[in-house]
Amino acid sequence: MITPFIQRALGPQTYIFIAIVAAIVIGVGILNLALPEDHALHVSTYVVSLLGKYLCYALLALSIDLVWGFCGVLSLGHGAFFALGGYAMGMYLMRQIGSRGVYGHPELPDFMVFLNWQELPWYWYGFDQFWFAALMAVLVPGLLAFAFGWFAFRSRVTGVYLSIITQAMTFALLLAFFRNDMGFGGNNGLTDFKEILVFDIQTNVTRFGLFAASGIALILSFLLAQAIVCSKLGKILIAVRDAESRIRFLGYKVEKYKLFVWTISAMIAGVAGALYVPQVGIINPSEFSPANSIEAVIWVAVGGRGTLIGAALGAVMVNGAKTVLTGALPEIWLFALGALFIAVTLFLPKGILGLANQMIAKHKAREAKRTPVQTQEAD
Repeated sequence: MITPFIQRALGPQTYIFIAIVAAIVIGVGILNLALPEDHALHVSTYVVSLLGKYLCYALLALSIDLVWGFCGVLSLGHGAFFALGGYAMGMYLMRQIGSRGVYGHPELPDFMVFLNWQELPWYWYGFDQFWFAALMAVLVPGLLAFAFGWFAFRSRVTGVYLSIITQAMTFALLLAFFRNDMGFGGNNGLTDFKEILVFDIQTNVTRFGLFAASGIALILSFLLAQAIVCSKLGKILIAVRDAESRIRFLGYKVEKYKLFVWTISAMIAGVAGALYVPQVGIINPSEFSPANSIEAVIWVAVGGRGTLIGAALGAVMVNGAKTVLTGALPEIWLFALGALFIAVTLFLPKGILGLANQMIAKHKAREAKRTPVQTQEAD
């Protein structure tokens, strides 16, 4: 039985989005695992991991669009939640190495042995269990977002000031995680992963499994976000985005609504980071870089703010272009990214999907005008 909460999310666009993501996952799986490597249509494991990374970026963009597109909170610090989720999963993967590390210590990761740590820090306890790491990948970003939002929204910090504070938050975490005495690998971060859930992380089947898990997470997160924005809560969030002062005058506790969607958004970003790390094989403090958060906002703007599907589309498109350009013309990529954002701001303020929706709406309006005329002629 479909609950009313989920039923609200199941519109035509939702079915199309789920069908496309499912088709991509199944199709890539067949072309990667069923076809031999010398086949013309074979998809290499490298491409599978690359596509899995794109899906994780799409999940991050979805989380930003939920809070920016529907609540009007422009976050320039969502990379922090993404990185925290990644570190939680990276800690689990490091604990799985055990005595197979360079120094052969059964409990301490190699970087701790190198730095002469004598025992495992207390905050590493429990990360030898997958369920605990998965839980922390959601809870830690969620708790940080809740604490940050509690003070920021109750203080009625809005607009560019809030965006600057979110950027300061991720920069502070960047500096903290660079320190070797934090116990997270310092500048080098966490890497050299061996296995996940007893499966060799380098095998084709495991790589596809991670890719498929990213696709499933994207679908489930989209359903959650769609259910939220299509509910009464979503209508209030949109009203807060468009006229916050008026909503306050009507008696709504605006900070509670903001805090809720902000926390949910951070938890989705944490899931994206947790799925990202085993596919790229490393997590280091550079993931906290404010530039990464700003780039993620550009993905949403390009795809279409306030559409959810457009955010995911923008993430895949921009990162696909990044892969091509950084390989062919690496020196112009940043200029191309800046030019893209300026072009979207000036000529496509609603993004690619927003433009498509406008064109469809105009076409339907023209058809509606023609129909009465044709009916009168027939009479």
